[in-house]
Amino acid sequence: MKKTHTNQHLVSRRFSVAPMMDWTDRHCRHFLRLLSRNALLYTEMVTTGALLHGDRQRFLRYDESEHPLALQLGGSNPAELAACAKLAKQAGYDEVNLNVGCPSDRVQNNMIGACLMGHPQLVADCVKAMRDAVSIPVTVKHRIGINGRDSYAQLCDFVATVEQAGCESFTVHARIAILEGLSPKQNRDVPPLRYDVVAQLKQDFPQLEIILNGGIKTLDECQQHLQTFDGVMLGREAYHNPYLLAQVDQRLFADDHQAPSRAETLQRLRPYIEAHLAEGGAMHHITRHVLGLGQGFAGARRFRQLLSVDVHKTDKPLDVFDQATKLLEGH
Repeated sequence: MKKTHTNQHLVSRRFSVAPMMDWTDRHCRHFLRLLSRNALLYTEMVTTGALLHGDRQRFLRYDESEHPLALQLGGSNPAELAACAKLAKQAGYDEVNLNVGCPSDRVQNNMIGACLMGHPQLVADCVKAMRDAVSIPVTVKHRIGINGRDSYAQLCDFVATVEQAGCESFTVHARIAILEGLSPKQNRDVPPLRYDVVAQLKQDFPQLEIILNGGIKTLDECQQHLQTFDGVMLGREAYHNPYLLAQVDQRLFADDHQAPSRAETLQRLRPYIEAHLAEGGAMHHITRHVLGLGQGFAGARRFRQLLSVDVHKTDKPLDVFDQATKLLEGH
C-alpha cells in the first residue's frame, strides 16, 4: 500500500469515495468526513475551462476537515491541465486526478473523459505536464475500455503508455464505456462488470497501484477485493447509504476511531449548517446529502420527508433539522 505525505496529509487510497457530478460537492464531503477520517474524498469533476475562466474560488473551495482530499479534473490540453494542477496544489489539495472515464456526450465533444482512452499518448502528455508542474500525486481514473477499443491488449497499451509519463496510481472502473447510444446513467449499469479484467491488470502491472471501482456495495466486498487490489473506490453506494462509512476506519484501516451514531453525526453537522445559513446559504444545499441516513428503521420515511420537503416550507429550518435528528436517536 502506497502512502504519500502531501500538503502534510497522509493519503491512502485503500478506500475512497468516487467523484460524482452534482453529489460530491463540499457539503457532501464535509458530511462524509464526519463518518470516516481515513477515506480519501474526491471532488466532482471540474473542467479546466471552468477553473481557468469561471468562478475559481467556488470550484476550489473546501473545508479543512475534508482532507485527505483530491481534485478531479476534466480536460485534454496538457498546458491547461498543468495550470489547473498548480491551482490545486496552491489551494492545498492532496492529489490531482484526471478523468478518463466519464462517458457523457457533452464531455466527449470537448475531448474530456472516457473518449480519451482512444488517445493514450495524449493522456500521457497530460499526465506528464501535470507531474512536471506539481509535486502532489497525479492519478488517472479510467474504464477498462471504450466501444471499438475494448480489448485487453488495448487496455494494457493505455496503462503502459500513461505509466511511462510517470503515473503510478490508476483507479479502474471495471466496465467499458459505450460512447454512442447509452446515457451516462446507463453506462454505469448496462456494460457488464469485469473485475477479472482489472485483476489481470494488477497481475501484469504489479508495480502500479490499482484501485478497483464499480458496483461495490458492502465492506465485506471491499475486504475481499483488497486481497487482490491496492484499494477500492465506492460511488453510488457510499452516497445512498452513507452510514456504511462509519465502519470504514475500523474494518479497513485498523483504526479504532469510534464513529458517531447517526444522530451524533447530524449533531456534529449542525454548526456547519449554522455557518452556511449565516452566509446566506440554504439548508437543503447540505441536507440533501444526508437523506441516505434515513433507511431501515421506523420513522426513516418521516426523516427523509422532513429534510427534503418540510425544510422548504419553514422559516425555521434548524428546528426541522433538530426534529429530523431526534428521529435518528437509537438507530
